[in-house]
Amino acid sequence: MELTTFNALAEPSRLRIVDILLKGPMTVGDIAERLEIRQPQASKHLKVLLDAGLVEVKADANRRNYMLRSEPFMELDSWLNNYRKIWNERFDNLDEYLKKLQADGNKPN
Repeated sequence: MELTTFNALAEPSRLRIVDILLKGPMTVGDIAERLEIRQPQASKHLKVLLDAGLVEVKADANRRNYMLRSEPFMELDSWLNNYRKIWNERFDNLDEYLKKLQADGNKPN
């Protein structure tokens, strides 16, 4: 997992753009409107996401549609999967510990 991905997603407006693009391709104008920012600002954020490989752009006549690329997000999911295993194991251990405490608390003195 590249640090570039995290750097690109660390900025709140870029993370919101990713959320917006989950619904499908959009133009920079549509994205700017949804974010309530000026088009040049949206373009700068899209450039960072494009350089990080998180989005791609396709020309359609005189419009440029931005869309998410699935590969970087699949890599991110794979990377996070290692941590999910650790978290699940720790939650399972905590659950067992709490059940033991609860059972010990219900024993007569």
